[in-house]
Formats: sequence, C-alpha cells, structure tokens
Amino acid sequence: MNIQLPNIWNSGWVEVICGSMFSGKTEELIRRIKRAQIAKQKVQIFKPIIDNRYSQEHVTSHSSMRVDAQNINNIEEILTSLDDNTRIVGIDEAQFFSSAIVEVSQRLANRGLRVIIAGLDLDYRGVPFGPMPLLMATAEFVTKMSAICTVCGNTASRTQRRKLDNLENNENQVLVGADEFYEARCRRCYEPPV
Repeated sequence: MNIQLPNIWNSGWVEVICGSMFSGKTEELIRRIKRAQIAKQKVQIFKPIIDNRYSQEHVTSHSSMRVDAQNINNIEEILTSLDDNTRIVGIDEAQFFSSAIVEVSQRLANRGLRVIIAGLDLDYRGVPFGPMPLLMATAEFVTKMSAICTVCGNTASRTQRRKLDNLENNENQVLVGADEFYEARCRRCYEPPV
C-alpha cells in the first residue's frame, strides 16, 4: 500500500498580524519579511497608495524600520504584479483595502505562497475595521499585538483618535496619520466617540 503524504513545502497559508495603532504590527511584518530574505526567499511587499505617511517606496514602522514596497490602488493589482519566483507576499495596512483582499489572499495561498498581512483590527470607534474580521477568520495564523496605553501604561488594544479643534472630517473612518491624530489606549482609558 502506497500512502501519499501532502508536500508541506508547497503548501501556502495566510498569516494576519493585527492590533491597535502603535502596537508593532508593521515591525512584526518587517521582521518576518527580513527573516525570509535572509533565507533567500523571493518576497514582494504591497501597501495601499493612501498610506503616504513616511515613504511612497517603503513599508515603514513608527520606529523607522522599513522595507521596499510597491504601492497599489486596489488589491487585485497584486495578482498582475507578482513575479513568478515570489514565495512570500507581504501586505501592510490591510484595513484600507476592499473585502476582495480575502479572496486574493486565499488565491495566493492556494498557489502555495505564504501571505503575511498586517492591519488594524478596530477603527477609532472601536468597531471591526474593513476586511480585517474576515481575514482573521480565514487565516491559518493570527497574531494580535498590543501597545502601551498613553494614559495609564497598561496594555492597550484600542486606537484613540485625538480631539483636535482644527481637524476636518473628524468623523470619517479613514484619517491617515500617526501620533498627531492617534494614541494607543487600554479598555479603561479609551473614550469612544459620541
């Protein structure tokens, strides 16, 4: 009797890194990407064109870690931008993409690729952000990161949008920025918008 075992080396999967702002999601994405590069695996990283905070050509963490990346308008562009020898696909700021990211990530994993996705799990209102819940549900691995509460120093899982008098569009879900607009807060110190 000949038993055929699955070839795990050709099997793909999806990893999701999520959490609040300032929790180290992008740092963890970059760490995983750099380890793959050390192993001489072909990597391509993508980010939404809307994320222009630090650099157009890089995925950049708040602590200035960075790795080369390609800007895309929509998630489907990954399918036409992928090199034949790419083994690992990194995607940053996944919450800004449409729900099509779920299908695209599954298609890539089904082709045998490792897909590493980072994004905010909750928006500033404390509700699930964009496609992140579906990505987390369909991924093989989910890593939830936490930050430090800027008020009390406890573990932070929420993103507080700062109240600024001159802030236009204060109620829009998407407001790209960093510490000029946002703080990490714990459950107790978080103040949901009214």
